[in-house]
Amino acid sequence: MKRTPKRATTSARAVTPALLRRLPLPPLDHAGDKESRGRILAVGGCVQVPGAMLLAGVAALRAGAGKLQLATVRAAALPLGLAVPEALVVGLPTSAAGEIAGARAAAPLREHAAATDALLVGPGMTADRAAHALLAALVPRLRDDAVLVLDGAAVVALRHDEALLAPLGGRVVLTPHSGEMASLLDVARDAIEADAPEVARTAAARFGATVALKGAESWIAAPDGTLLHYRGNAVGLGTSGSGDTLAGIVAGLAARGASATTAAAWGVWAHGTAGRILARRTATVGFLARELLAEVPALVGRA
Repeated sequence: MKRTPKRATTSARAVTPALLRRLPLPPLDHAGDKESRGRILAVGGCVQVPGAMLLAGVAALRAGAGKLQLATVRAAALPLGLAVPEALVVGLPTSAAGEIAGARAAAPLREHAAATDALLVGPGMTADRAAHALLAALVPRLRDDAVLVLDGAAVVALRHDEALLAPLGGRVVLTPHSGEMASLLDVARDAIEADAPEVARTAAARFGATVALKGAESWIAAPDGTLLHYRGNAVGLGTSGSGDTLAGIVAGLAARGASATTAAAWGVWAHGTAGRILARRTATVGFLARELLAEVPALVGRA
């Protein structure tokens, strides 16, 4: 992989409150109801990691989405519905390995996908081939203004079909960490970390999506070449479930009507700022991903 970090870095804009004021979230309709703030369908989880959907789903609501629908493996659906009473929950066919059963799982989701403002796929999933089969069935069902957010195995799934996202015209956000990006691009992880800004920019152009390459520093690249940089400085965010929370925030903002790049920028900033708030309140490390959720409304809920 060609390394050109200086060119990418010098053209990056820092994600700060000043920048976000130039990328405002859609105004809230104070006379509207939950429909006016958008509907999100989040699909993911497995028998081994059922809680990822709780984190992602609640994060979407905390980011201001109006209606939440969750779809996960059948064994986890009832407990998830009780844990998140605000959500409609769909139990999906499950493979022998305890994963969502790919194409078979798409059938009960087609109508939900066709009516959603934001579709999130991937939190808690580990089988990229199953994620690909699911996406291949659902992407054609999305409305012309819906935004797709991919996390975890759903990002890696794109290596099976680089053209999968083309019909969406850039209305996509990918939220990989460096390991998932390495799997997607079939390169060593240290190559990703050595040249993260250029990798993010290259992947954005290649897949026609806004890429939020997360880490100690996060790089947000859009298909048009825009590059944003968030310094982070919250080491405690490196904890189980943190990425699921970020994906949910981004999807929730997209459901409210934010563009892919705006949702990614605000989501990365809100996630990182919540981490810094908790670090000041508690300790540098040791806070939990679920504790980030309560901090999100104050950061994104006043637009």
